[in-house]
Amino acid sequence: MTEKKRALITGITGQDGSYLAELLLEKDYEVYGFIRRLSSPNPWRIQGILDKITLIEGDLQDQASINYAVKEARPHELYNLAAQSFVATSWQQPLYTSDVTGTGAIRVLEAVRLLDPECKVYQASTSELYGKALEKPQKETTPFYPRSPYAFSKLMAYWAMVNYRESFGIFAANGILFNHESPRRGIEFVTRKITDAVARIHLGLADELSLGNMDALRDWGFAGDYVVAMWLMLQQDEPVDYIIATGENHSVRDFVKMAFARVGIMDWEQYVKVDQKYMRPAEVIDLLGDSTKAKEELGWEPKTGFEELVNMMVDSDVARWERKKKAGL
Repeated sequence: MTEKKRALITGITGQDGSYLAELLLEKDYEVYGFIRRLSSPNPWRIQGILDKITLIEGDLQDQASINYAVKEARPHELYNLAAQSFVATSWQQPLYTSDVTGTGAIRVLEAVRLLDPECKVYQASTSELYGKALEKPQKETTPFYPRSPYAFSKLMAYWAMVNYRESFGIFAANGILFNHESPRRGIEFVTRKITDAVARIHLGLADELSLGNMDALRDWGFAGDYVVAMWLMLQQDEPVDYIIATGENHSVRDFVKMAFARVGIMDWEQYVKVDQKYMRPAEVIDLLGDSTKAKEELGWEPKTGFEELVNMMVDSDVARWERKKKAGL
């Protein structure tokens, strides 16, 4: 009888972690999740699969707990998705962000190097590495130009993966994922902030949406599509870094307009105001990814278009607020 593959996912309670866990369960993996102990647990994204996975408590700031998780799970594949991933917070807590997001990835690599060197490691990298992009579209060869503590912390993690695979032969691969969204996106991220506000305005529960830079351009895809690319990267014979993106970008204004249109509101401008407090100290204006390499070598392509993504998120938030309204919450 063939041994089941085992995977350890840090950040399993997040958007990507929950979609990835579901994908791996469908592929008959034993799935372990590395989670922080919180005073108010927040497992809503994985509620439906809690009985099918094993959770191990720990923290990316604590080497001993990472070591314990690797010993306990004995993973064939380790997906490091955990991070302090909110750009605005990274400006308020740069040292914490660099320790969790940057040094945390090194702690993961050290655990693998010392305890399970055959384990394949996936590192969740980001289009924010390109920041003030020096060419368009951005490719794997485009120079990095990070513009926030979150971005330069992710850059540390990126180069740690490269160094550990070249120095110690560890299978460590970076997925440079451009923006990817879903109904499971955290409410603090701009896309989900938009769809949540649109739902409330539509239902008469709010009358305003405050945003920062409406002209920022992003390459937005669906998180459920992107976790497939993560898995594919660890099925290869050699560790390679890939950009994962749709190849088209849209402005925040485009996203807002389409979200309001989904609920039949065409005069969206009267509900939206620009607030300077949401502007970044250093803006990232235009990100557009070229995932040709992933298409050619992994056979990966996005399946969900921009309009379908926006509609999916709006519909989900409308349904959620309708339930709350009906329940009198």
